[in-house]
Order: sequence, then C-alpha cells, then structure tokens
Amino acid sequence: MLKFQIKTPTIGLGCWAIGGNFFGTDGKVTGYSGAKDEESIRAIQRAIELGVKVFDTADYYGCGHSEELLGKTLADSRKEFTIISKFGNTFDIATKHGIGTDASPKYIRTALADSLKRLKTDYLDIYLLHLWDYPADAGQPVMDTLDDLVIEGKIRGYGWSTDSTSRAKTYASRENYVAIESELNLFKDTHEIVALCEKERLLNLIRTPLAMGLLGGKYTRESQLPSDDIRTASPEWIAYFKNGQPTPGFLQKLESVKQILTEDGRTVAQGALGWILARTPNAVILPGFKNARQVEENITTLKYGALKPSQMKAIDDIMGSRLTNYE
Repeated sequence: MLKFQIKTPTIGLGCWAIGGNFFGTDGKVTGYSGAKDEESIRAIQRAIELGVKVFDTADYYGCGHSEELLGKTLADSRKEFTIISKFGNTFDIATKHGIGTDASPKYIRTALADSLKRLKTDYLDIYLLHLWDYPADAGQPVMDTLDDLVIEGKIRGYGWSTDSTSRAKTYASRENYVAIESELNLFKDTHEIVALCEKERLLNLIRTPLAMGLLGGKYTRESQLPSDDIRTASPEWIAYFKNGQPTPGFLQKLESVKQILTEDGRTVAQGALGWILARTPNAVILPGFKNARQVEENITTLKYGALKPSQMKAIDDIMGSRLTNYE
C-alpha cells in the first residue's frame, strides 16, 4: 500500500500552462503561450465534471497565477480534491520575473502561507521541493520543516520534484515523504525513479507525460510555436522542441510507434498516456492543458485503460528495451 492515498482517478491536471506567461531569472519566457483565464477555468470545471480529483500546481507557475485560478475554481468543494503545490523558486509577482531560489525554513513557511492564500485553502495535500538540483546533503532542514508543517496540519505530506534518483531517495524513508514528481513518457523512461517509488511505496507524480505537447500528435516538421512560449525560448533542459519547432528525432520516434498507440481507437495522446498507465501502478499522470477539449481527450484515456502487454513489448522492440517485464 502506498504511503499516501489519493482520490482517484490516476489522471489529474498539471497546471503549469494555465499560469500564462512569466519569465525566468535570465529574462526568458518560462510559460506557455495562448493561455486564457476564462478557458482555463472552463477546462478545470470540465475536468471536475469528468471526475478529476488531482491538481498539480506550483507557486512559480505564472508567479502565483496558476494557484489563483485553482483557488477560484476549487474553493467551494476543496475537500473533494487532492491539491499539490511546490516551493523553492522566488519571484516578483508585479513583474512576473523569477528572482532566484530559497529553501530556507523561514522561506518555506512564507511560501506556503502565500500559496494557501492564493488557493483559498488552509492545507495542501502534498508540498514539493521544486528545486531539481538542490544539494541532497543540505536537505535536512527542508525536510524537518516540512515534517513540522505536517504536524501543524498545514500539509498532509511532502516530496521532491526531481529526476535525480540520488536526491529523490535520500529522504524517501521518512514517514511523511510520500511522493516524487518526475518526468516519464514514451521518450524518457526514468526507470530508476519508477523503481524507487515502487520500492518505497511513493506516489510517482508524472510530469511532462506528453513531452510538452509533442506526444499530442499534432506537430509536424513545419510547426512553429509563437515567440512567447518556453518551447521557443528553448532552455537547455528542453529536448522535445528547439527554437519553437519539434525536434526531428523525436518526431521520427513518434511516427515509428503511432500505429501501435492508436490501434485500439485511441488518439496518439491517449496511447501515450496509456503507456504510462501500463508502465507503473504508482503513477499519477499530470498532463498539462489550456482548454476543455484537451482535458476531455486526456481523461478519456481512462476508458481505454493501460496499453496491453503485447503493445508495450512492441513499443519496446521499436524504441529500445525499457528493462521491464510487462507480462
């Protein structure tokens, strides 16, 4: 049994994109283009109608704006939902620019108080350290502070948003350390994190399940995203897009498995999410969204369920071994 029991289903919403545009410490765009508040709220409401119970956000998304939209939409029925937020990136709300990082005990408490206010709630279900490369040997005061916040009833559990297995496992044995948020998709199988979550009974909160939209199936070599989009700003850690265009190698990989993903009548996105459902039972998949149509498509994946073992093996044969037995 997992350390932390969430409200089902196992596909929720990742709320980075609805935060709108904001900027990193380098002045470059750090958000997605095209988000509109009215449509974002309609999409959240549609998700609720479809039974979505898990919402993942961060204070940094839109410099507080993503949390504000969730608070506006979920406040009246807060206890029905699992709300996850994150801390560690500092920012100026007025300019929507990142300033730096801070994970000191004092700042954690300040950041949480601000998040709770924006979310219109008095507690978070899961609170995540949002600094992927924070030194593991400096994490003791962070985790001790989070334990205190659990005792005080301000959070129910905590974890780390990181793809670093060495960091993720350092505090995994702590009672209130209940989740790791990491990247997992057809193109990137973080199998060490998956194994760690299964061993330590941790929720594996899946970010970037659709490879920043590339696994949605709509992009071609000719696609060009707007200049006010993080996929055009192209920080080094983004692999799926460069200068606003899909990376050709990933497009080729997707094309090679598209028939398998869609052979049951699924869309490409539904096949990609079904791959994750088959990959690990600990997954809580958090695809991003900007409109109700995307929400409906993603959540409908649950009607199809996980890909079959034969489909998983066929994909492995094409993409390369995932070191996993799907039988």
